[in-house]
Amino acid sequence: MRLKGKTALVTAAGQGIGRASVLAMAAEGATVLATDVNTSLLEAYAGVAGVTTARLDVLDKAAIVALLESRPAFDVLFNCAGFVHNGSILQASDDDWNFAFNLNVRAQFWMIQAALPKMLAHGGGSIINMASVCGSLKGLPNRFAYGASKAAVVGLTKSVAADFVGQGIRCNAIAPGTVDTPSLGDRINSYADPEEARRNFVARQPMGRLAQAHEIAPIVVYLASDESVFATGQLFSVDGGMTI
Repeated sequence: MRLKGKTALVTAAGQGIGRASVLAMAAEGATVLATDVNTSLLEAYAGVAGVTTARLDVLDKAAIVALLESRPAFDVLFNCAGFVHNGSILQASDDDWNFAFNLNVRAQFWMIQAALPKMLAHGGGSIINMASVCGSLKGLPNRFAYGASKAAVVGLTKSVAADFVGQGIRCNAIAPGTVDTPSLGDRINSYADPEEARRNFVARQPMGRLAQAHEIAPIVVYLASDESVFATGQLFSVDGGMTI
């Protein structure tokens, strides 16, 4: 039980990598608060040992502050919420840019800012941010707003790590490749030819397949655990060879 006695908060925990990470951390003994803006997705946690749920809109700063103020310090914060926009700089609107940075970056800023004081008072903690292979590691076609926002997550992560490295706080990010999640399915189905779109997503993965959400969760468990006690300010790529 690598996380026995630890408490964790996960955003966008209703499905995909967020859900897989909640289940993996709970299986390792953590007490996990699974949050999502869609409460119907959280109903699937009924009866799962070690998991409680709460609605949280990470675009609502007041809601974030209220939730964190009402809870004891968390040992682990996993900022998993995000959104992928399609298109180059020529297709991107101001609304696309603003939404990408609000959800992919500003929400992480607000979550960390609200959680950090209690973490510090508690003696430390591990913050895990969702980045992407697309961004600071690799440019991908038609991912302008997304790639820019995910690159910003890496800068945010390193800045927090540098500021609090001597105070028991570790802050790291993970960079998945293409993961077969419900959100990816929605994007694939939005194409005129979904079957071709799926083939194209698979083709850019050197392993010849998409990742499954449960294959990303182990790096989350590692970063949440004391096994990663000497790791901070790092970007951990789990991309199936995309950046070889």
